[in-house]
Amino acid sequence: MTSTETKLATAEVPVHAFRTFVQVLANTAVANVTTSFLWFALTFWAYAETRNVIVAGVVAASYMLFVSLFSMFFGTLVDRFRKKAVMTWATLVALIVFTIDAALFFAIGETGIIDLGRPWFWIFTVVLLGGAVVEQLRGIALSTTVTLLVPDERHANANGLVGTVQGVGMIVTSVFSGLSVAFLGMGWTLVIGTGALALTLVHLLLLRIPERRIVPAEQVTRWVDVRGGRLAVCAVPGLLALVLFTTLNNLFSGVAMAVMDPYGIEMFGVQGWGIWFAVMSTGFIVGGAVVAAKGLGRNPIRTMLLLVAAIGVAGALSTIREQGWVYIVGVWVFMALIPAVEAAEQTVIQRVVPYERQGRVFGFANTFEAAAAPVTALLIAPIAELWIIPLLRTKEGLRLWEPLLGTGNNRGIALILLVSGIACVILTVIAMRTPQYRLLSRRYADTAEETCVDDGGAGTRATTSYRSVDRSEVGS
Repeated sequence: MTSTETKLATAEVPVHAFRTFVQVLANTAVANVTTSFLWFALTFWAYAETRNVIVAGVVAASYMLFVSLFSMFFGTLVDRFRKKAVMTWATLVALIVFTIDAALFFAIGETGIIDLGRPWFWIFTVVLLGGAVVEQLRGIALSTTVTLLVPDERHANANGLVGTVQGVGMIVTSVFSGLSVAFLGMGWTLVIGTGALALTLVHLLLLRIPERRIVPAEQVTRWVDVRGGRLAVCAVPGLLALVLFTTLNNLFSGVAMAVMDPYGIEMFGVQGWGIWFAVMSTGFIVGGAVVAAKGLGRNPIRTMLLLVAAIGVAGALSTIREQGWVYIVGVWVFMALIPAVEAAEQTVIQRVVPYERQGRVFGFANTFEAAAAPVTALLIAPIAELWIIPLLRTKEGLRLWEPLLGTGNNRGIALILLVSGIACVILTVIAMRTPQYRLLSRRYADTAEETCVDDGGAGTRATTSYRSVDRSEVGS
């Protein structure tokens, strides 16, 4: 990367822009909480009504699969238009879609919707999925606003703050999704979620983001700029490897996506699982807060891979015995490590990729990373439901695996998580021994030095001394 490109990647930050970033983060957090509230509620409701792991796995995996399919389109939109416009339209479209789905639910009735022998459940799910996926466009836009509104030396801290806010959102989502489905039903849950999203849209319309006029790094002629995203990634040596490294975490997350909710609901019930999931989600807050306060060290890539290995260990041991406290502790550690892994990838991209291309790079990365989880979830869910879970409930299966996994009706899920966790650790060790890992680590370090030189040799910029942006360059 040249010095000019380095300046593009570390764009100047307007005065008091961090305050605006906090407001954008808070607004996005509420919008994402609303979306997750509805999607979690659908997952809980579907499994509670059907007790079918395949249904739960398909519902969970479909979301990530659609995120993967649309990520490059979303990334292109983020690079082509101003961030506030992207966020506003994403929220408006999601609100319209959720309203349509709520109308469908009340028109057909809950009994008709949940009948898997009729098409209404899948129509209802796909429509809700559409709203949830569109809202995720804001996640890509939020990652680029870190570059826009936060000075370079505080990117890791800002990304950690994002993880903390996501943790708070997970707590709110899990508690209220479970309680809402259990006590109010899916109908009122749809009404509450749609109303909350409408309020975030009003706040977003009143929010002013100091943003430069869009000046693309190169001419973008396609709405889905796959080539531009690929070239932007390949332009930075080792960056494609970073995407693949992060995908390791998503491979294990796909397994967890397929089986963790059914395991928790079987152990605690819908209401209990919602409450305990909230308790475990405090791991997001703690993990994000640690990154926000301490950063990610001198080599975020190394930090990320070590934590991915730790995630594999935590997931593998979370069901080693069918006891509530073992599961709670294991999943809590699993969740505490995720914010740092995600923050590491975002911090590296924000450092080494020019701001004008970051939307497509984040979209390109999301395409691979989001695809990993649903692929493994869709593979694991039927294997678990039709083969492994029944097998380990037989006398022979129980006798064979009892020394390692103990006893219980959910030993099949425990075996799946154990094998997947061990595989995650092995793949991480292999990744750390690749030349791409060493190349990207050097690239990140070299870019940090170039940034200091471009600042006139004054070293790292002070967090309180920013160049004011001319008003003619700033739009709302």
